[in-house]
Amino acid sequence: MDNKYVQLLAVNLNLAPWQVENTLRLFETNATIPFISRYRKEATGSLDEVQIGNIRDLFRKFEELDKRRETIISSITEQGLLTEDLRMKLANAASMTELEDLYLPFKPKKKTRASMAKEKGLEPLAGIILNQAERNISMAASGFLGEKVETEEDALQGARDIIAEWINEDQHARVLVRRSFTREAVVTSRVVKGKEENGIKYKDYFDYSEPLSRCPSHRLLAVLRGEEEGFLRLSIEPDAEKTIRLLNDQFIKSKGDCAEQLLMAIKDSYKRLLCPAIETEFRSLSKEKADDQAISVFAENLKQLLMSPPLGQKRILAIDPGFRTGCKVVCLDAQGNLVHNETIFPHPPQQETSQAMKKINTLVNSYKIDAIAIGNGTASRETESFIHRIKFERDIKVFVVSEAGASVYSASKIARDEFPDYDVTVRGAVSIGRRLMDPLAELVKIDPKSIGVGQYQHDVDQNKLKASLDQVVENCVNAVGVDLNTASMHLLTYVSGLGAQLAQNIVNFRKDQGMFGSREDLKKVPRMGPKAFEQSAGFLRIRDGKNPLDNSAVHPESYYIVEKMATKLKHRVADLLQDEKLRQSIDIREYTDDKAGIPTLTDIMHELAKPGRDPRSVIRVFEFAPDIHSMEDVKPGMVLPGIVTNITNFGAFVDIGVKQDGLVHISQLADRFVSNPADVVKLHQHVKVKVLEVDVARKRIQLSMKDL
Repeated sequence: MDNKYVQLLAVNLNLAPWQVENTLRLFETNATIPFISRYRKEATGSLDEVQIGNIRDLFRKFEELDKRRETIISSITEQGLLTEDLRMKLANAASMTELEDLYLPFKPKKKTRASMAKEKGLEPLAGIILNQAERNISMAASGFLGEKVETEEDALQGARDIIAEWINEDQHARVLVRRSFTREAVVTSRVVKGKEENGIKYKDYFDYSEPLSRCPSHRLLAVLRGEEEGFLRLSIEPDAEKTIRLLNDQFIKSKGDCAEQLLMAIKDSYKRLLCPAIETEFRSLSKEKADDQAISVFAENLKQLLMSPPLGQKRILAIDPGFRTGCKVVCLDAQGNLVHNETIFPHPPQQETSQAMKKINTLVNSYKIDAIAIGNGTASRETESFIHRIKFERDIKVFVVSEAGASVYSASKIARDEFPDYDVTVRGAVSIGRRLMDPLAELVKIDPKSIGVGQYQHDVDQNKLKASLDQVVENCVNAVGVDLNTASMHLLTYVSGLGAQLAQNIVNFRKDQGMFGSREDLKKVPRMGPKAFEQSAGFLRIRDGKNPLDNSAVHPESYYIVEKMATKLKHRVADLLQDEKLRQSIDIREYTDDKAGIPTLTDIMHELAKPGRDPRSVIRVFEFAPDIHSMEDVKPGMVLPGIVTNITNFGAFVDIGVKQDGLVHISQLADRFVSNPADVVKLHQHVKVKVLEVDVARKRIQLSMKDL
């Protein structure tokens, strides 16, 4: 382990060097983030998943920096221009920006105005002007006239071109301009002439200006998208005259002809070379920062969505509502298997309401249905109202379920493989029903980008977005745990240490050999080596197995500790799970050893108290206001129940049951200042909102949660 990396990471992340070093060593053994955070707390000092991920990500950045450093040193060495002083500067460069600044004068270039001037022999003249000692620059320039340089002005112009490039490549000049951008850069956007009508959705940015330092990520991503689509012209730069004056102060040390030439060269260098280069750099940095913020919002929303409360293993009747094409109805058993499907037509134009009511009642009784799930798309409110009018023989809870991404799933290869004999409408209805039973298990089958809880997800760095969202899914799956005997291949894929091939092997083994009786049986699965078993076993659950610990988050490597506890108390392991008084008599300090310390033993005791507990909350039934069905029904001043459907940097979107989500702007979320909407609301939270404004034409509803 390179101690340089350990120290750098420790300082940057405010961690102890031993925490960083141990975490990096665990990564070297291919340990996963969920495994490290859950089962290696002694090694890391109980770092959480975010801290462990930060160590990994920053370590990769430092590795990339060093690879680039090696490439640059090699390039300059090949040119025969590497001095010991330059080598030291390159070795000590702490950022990619600093490294590239040092490399810029040596970077192979295409033909430039400066290179052409050098070919004409004008570099000495440029040096004379830069030194500012020559009083009669015209006379000096005349000494460079010849076949390639016809006039004194040609000579001076060529010299200025060379000086402009020198200034552009000067590290101090670049730092100065960067500082000016950091402090004073302004984002400005203007509408492209003639694009006003087609680009009307960007109207807010037709004549827009804001300091870059205060421009929130969602606005920056919006203007960048407007530019990309050809509706806006965008610039990011500080006050040009002020910045040029700072450059003048840095380079001009005299008065006279040379100073006049330098003034022109500096202005040209800034406008033609420095400003465009640093603007590109700041665009990239600002975009990266905005991406990170948008991805962070998306990741937090996705986490909340995946950790939505499950109804559990219940028999579900699920409805994908529709008008003209009818409502697709499916019945699922407690394991989520499709046992029946058909279509009913309770709404116009067919309006077969009474037949549809009888059919639903029959299905509920025939399949002993526990709950009904209704998709929240077209005809959702009408279908919910229709279901509530049916008099069932027992209490049947009705839930409205988000359809976001269901159409993506129903047309996917995963859905085709699961239901090869059914069309997309049946698959979509099944997905709605399964989402009620276990949102996590069903949503892992859909590309997270298609779930609809993001902000500018198509504008951000797609590789970074995918990596972040995949990590969120992996963390959520492992936080909840997975039933080894019922989990789909796609859910198993996200279990720590498995991946697609091992997940498929587990499903095949289960199909051929029957249900797993213990975690030990996992070792019989083809290609399940010791490392994969170590990483995955603690997150896989076996209900009613031979060993009661197999249905807990206690790792098999720690079973011996629980067995020692049970032996000392002269009881069975199962007794420890059932008897709180027995557990209270245990002093965990007696069981510490070189493998397990107090953090691991504390986790074990929590698991013995609630083996295999689901960290998700309990699901609650929600009902929209009964008289509100369309935007026309919504009036300012109304206070309505709603469900939070999306959270962004600028506020939260709330479904009030009219097929158009309303926005609670960040300033309307609470009776206090709110810097982050996620501090106030959570995805799928049931809230009350007050209607501030309704714009039917633009399909906009402004809501408030103040004073509620």
